[in-house]
This record gives sequence, C-alpha cells and structure tokens, in this order.
Amino acid sequence: MENQDIFRLSIGGQAGQGIKATGLLLAKIATRLGKHVYTYSEFPSLIKGGHNLIQVSISKEQVFAPSKSTDFWITLDQNTLNVHLAEFQDSCSIIFDEEKNYDFTRINKKANLFPIPLSKLSKDAGGSQIMSNTVALGVAIALLGADLQIFKDLLLDEFGSKGEETVKVNQLAAQNGYTYALEHFAEKKKNILFKEDVVEQKIVVNANDAVALGAIAAGLQFAAIYPMSPISNILHILASNQEKFGFIYKQPEDEIAAINMAIGASLAGARSMTATSGGGFGLMVEGLGLAAMTETPIVVIDGMRPGPATGLPTWSGQGDLRFVLHAHQGDFPRIVLAAGDPLEAFYLTMQAFNLADKYQTPVIVLIDKNICEHDQSMPFFDTANYAIDQGKFTTEKEAEFERYKLSADGISLRSIPGSGNFFIANSYEHATIGYDSEEIKDINSQMSKRMTKLVTCAANEDTSPKLYGPQNADVTIVSWGSNKGSILQALKDFPNVNYLHLTWMSPFPDKAVRAVLEKCKYIINLECNYSAVLAGLIKEKTGIEITDNFLKYDGRPFFPEEINEKLKSVLQK
Repeated sequence: MENQDIFRLSIGGQAGQGIKATGLLLAKIATRLGKHVYTYSEFPSLIKGGHNLIQVSISKEQVFAPSKSTDFWITLDQNTLNVHLAEFQDSCSIIFDEEKNYDFTRINKKANLFPIPLSKLSKDAGGSQIMSNTVALGVAIALLGADLQIFKDLLLDEFGSKGEETVKVNQLAAQNGYTYALEHFAEKKKNILFKEDVVEQKIVVNANDAVALGAIAAGLQFAAIYPMSPISNILHILASNQEKFGFIYKQPEDEIAAINMAIGASLAGARSMTATSGGGFGLMVEGLGLAAMTETPIVVIDGMRPGPATGLPTWSGQGDLRFVLHAHQGDFPRIVLAAGDPLEAFYLTMQAFNLADKYQTPVIVLIDKNICEHDQSMPFFDTANYAIDQGKFTTEKEAEFERYKLSADGISLRSIPGSGNFFIANSYEHATIGYDSEEIKDINSQMSKRMTKLVTCAANEDTSPKLYGPQNADVTIVSWGSNKGSILQALKDFPNVNYLHLTWMSPFPDKAVRAVLEKCKYIINLECNYSAVLAGLIKEKTGIEITDNFLKYDGRPFFPEEINEKLKSVLQK
C-alpha cells in the first residue's frame, strides 16, 4: 500500500453529520476490496452536537488497533482541526468544504489540501447539506483509487429499504464527489484502495454484534436488556431478530427487572441472558445473588466504561473486574470471562451459555467500549463445533426429586416447573428439597456444594491464558480485554517481547499463570484502570507481584505507539 503497512483515514465533525456511518461505509468498501480494517470512534455523551470522530485503519494484513496519527482526513468542521491538531501528520491529506471558512494556519504547510464544494455538490444531487459526508467519501475513494461502483452497490445495500429515490440521491452525491476529485486533483490520486488478488470473505463487526450473534448461535430463548452505553446495540440486534430466530426479547423498565425476568425465564427452562454496564450491574447485584442461591443458570454481559457514578458514558475503561468478582454479600460461585476482541466475544458468549447450564450458576462476560463499538474485519464466525450442553437437566419425572441434592462435583440434577418434579426455589438457605433451613448441617453442606462447582469447572474446562510471541522473551506483557489489539499491533515491532492474554478471571487459572510468569525475565502489567486490578488478582492467586504497572484511565484505549515507547524504555534499561 505505497510503502505503508497501514493506511489511516479519519472523519471528523459534529454529531448528526453521519460521521460514524460514513466511516463504516469506507470500512465496508475496503473489506469488499480484500483489505483488513479496524475502526475507532470518539463521541461525547450528547444527543446532538459535540465533536465526533471515526478513524478507519486499512491494511493488507490484519489490523488490531487504532493509531495516534492519521494519513488522510475528511474534516466537516473547524473543530476537527482544533481538537486533533497533534494528529495531523506533516504530509497528510485533508478534504474540506471550500465554502466554509476554515483556518489552516496551525496545520503543517506540507499537508495536501483538497478544497471541495461539498455542500454545493450534495445539493446538486438533490440532497441536503447533510449529504456532504457522502460527497466527501466519493472524493476520498476517487483519490485513493477505489472503484466507484463498489461504493454505489454498497449504498444500494445500505439504503435500499428506504426507497429508490433515497438510493438514487445518495449514489448521485457519491458520483458528484468522485467526478469532481478526478477532474480537479487527478495528479494527486494514490493507489491505496486497489483490489487484492486473493479476496478472503470477511465480516465487519464489533463486540456488541458478536455477543448478540453468539447468543443466538448458542440457542438463546429469552433476553431482557435495559439500554445503557456501551451495550445498547446488543438489544437492538436481538429485538430486531427475535421473530427470525425464535426467541423472546423483552424490554424491561430497568436493570432490576431485566435480571429478574431473565432468572424467571431460566428457572422455567429457557436459555436466558441480560446485558448492562457497571452502573446497571450495580442494580442487578441482588438478582445475581438470587440466581446463585437458587442455582439458576444465567448469562450477564457487562460492557465496561469508566466510573464512578455516570463517569464517562461514551468512553472505555476496565474498572469492573473486582466488582463483578465480588458483587453481592456472602460467597457464591460465579464464572467470569473477559473478551479481548469481537471474535472472542462471540465464542465466549456461546461458551457462557453452556457453562451457565452445566454449573448452574451466573456467568458474567466482560467486554468494554473499545470493542463494543469499534468495528473490525475478521473471518466469518464458525459454529460447526458447537453443541448445546444443558448439563444435569431433566424434564422426566423423578421418583424422589431433590433439587439441591448433595453431590461430589457440587452440581445437582436440575428440572423445571411443570415436569412433575416439585421443589422450592427462593432466596433463603435451604435443605436439599428447597425448604428454608437455618440448621448448621444444611448451611455448611449447601455452601460447600455450591462452592465446589468452581473446583469442578477448573478441572473440566480449559481456563489457560494464551501466550502470544516467543516462549522465551526479554519482556512479557500481561493484560486482558481490549488491550489485546494494541499489544498485538505493537508486538510486530518487538520480536523479543511476548504477551500473556487472560480470558478466564473466575475460576482463575493460577497454576497456568504462575507457570508462565515464574520464567519471565521482566513483566509489565498493562490495564485501563487506576488500581491495576489484574495485577492485584495475580498476586492474590499466585503470589507473584508485578511491580511495573502501565496504566491508563482517561477513557481512551492504549495506542500501539504508547506501548512501543514503553517497551523501548524498558528494553534500553
């Protein structure tokens, strides 16, 4: 790609100017040309107005993370120049509306400026000024060497449901921008978006998409989700596909109702889930304990964002790990998984449903805004090897059914109302049939039975972390969640550095983690929170103390450039 491994195009403007939609169109164009893409977006917690940005990274190879710099800009307002001044590279290209009064005095003189009458060209197409983004994208794909027909076909796919006239106006706006660019700037055209010889079919998805699709693939039967950023798109996908795939999506009045509805559906035998962010999870905590005490399977998705309180609603963080590990009073088993990208989000969600059924306990899947809302190209999801596993479950009438019967593995036979197997399920401690009990024998035996589930899970499931890079390295990075992408992108420049990526937080893979870290020469723990919660968990479970904690908690992800600088400073020492 003209001596560049990754080409980055950013689009900036105000909310309501179609910033993210335009970026996703570009990402899909690049994907249809055989490229790999990664999108990164920034926007404030405002319904209208405020600065919005999307960066689309394009490469022949897989892209794992965003960048701090951009090669090509579409600037739809002056504020984009002001806010991102440090990100404009010396020789970057900038598309802007020549009819607006932009101030470029602080932009490097080497920048390539492309003044385009965006508003006029959109009006000439029969559209309003809001379609300037479509004109600008037509300009961009002309200057980057893409085929306009691919863009037109994509517009048909995107807007076909809105009618022929809408498609026609958008296609004409794209044509106007494309033609204007070639007529006025043909000599500056670059062959960036050429079609690859071998085109592997890929999808462009984020973790919200992946969670919803993973739940459907796992046989979801009921979901109740109250909208909260950054997981709201999970409910949008589920709500719009419930008739097609034969499950029920119920819109609850709040998060308390959401988890209780999901518990009720699960008690009745349905594969059930809910999703929220940290603030909503706080409201769900009492229900979480109810699911644990009644040994009712349930999957909870927690899309992390910074706190406390409202925090930063549209930004990312990793501050919920300790929260979900210890939420609710008393002790009970809960399985906690953490996804590092949309691919992991899909497969961990599918796995979560089986785990919930097999161990009859809550399973929490942690994701965060960085993967919830940042799209990435990847191979189609594969469900061929997945089989629904309901564990110890029966709908046949048992002669003497004891719902909470003691067992060596901590798991009792589960049934559902209406099967003829009578039992009691409430929030009290209980005897084996479910009757309330405060007897010492029942209290001790039931607590031990429930907690044994984690031992059984650890023995039967592969909870091992994954080591990327060489077995023996000068430096080892330890991390989790969406940091994965930026770390893998950075490691391309450091063949002597490896990365230990954890996806299981409970039960914690202490032996596997200890086996790796005990051999390491130098360890860096990298997290997007203030308290280095993973490092603390590792010390608690393994006794190994990591002293170099590279932390970030401003709502932004780690950029590969930041990790590069950190690694260089450590390796130089």
